[in-house]
Amino acid sequence: MTLKLDMVTINTTDAEPLARWWAEQTNAEITQTNGGWFVVLEGGGLPVMLAFQKVDDQSVAKNSIHLDLAAPDLDAEVDRLLTAGATLIERRGDESFRWVTLADPQGNEFDVAEHV
Repeated sequence: MTLKLDMVTINTTDAEPLARWWAEQTNAEITQTNGGWFVVLEGGGLPVMLAFQKVDDQSVAKNSIHLDLAAPDLDAEVDRLLTAGATLIERRGDESFRWVTLADPQGNEFDVAEHV
């Protein structure tokens, strides 16, 4: 048997606004809303579906899993994400490899690395 990654799901207390934010950042489209309890994004810069599932209580611990995203111009992309509502957590790496850890508007951490 071979498993294939099909979707990454993020728990949230408010699925639709967070899904809209991520759709704007990845140029993806919302393809399912399911009454606001399970919202799915597809296309754009996403290699798999990205979903947002409404839960009663969001975890307050550090993410066990996070998204690693790539951008051809790291500094410009980080500036754009910060302007769009992301929060800077930390700039990391050295001259051979740099990445930046950010958080989306609901506090979910993700990384953006320079990819040429």
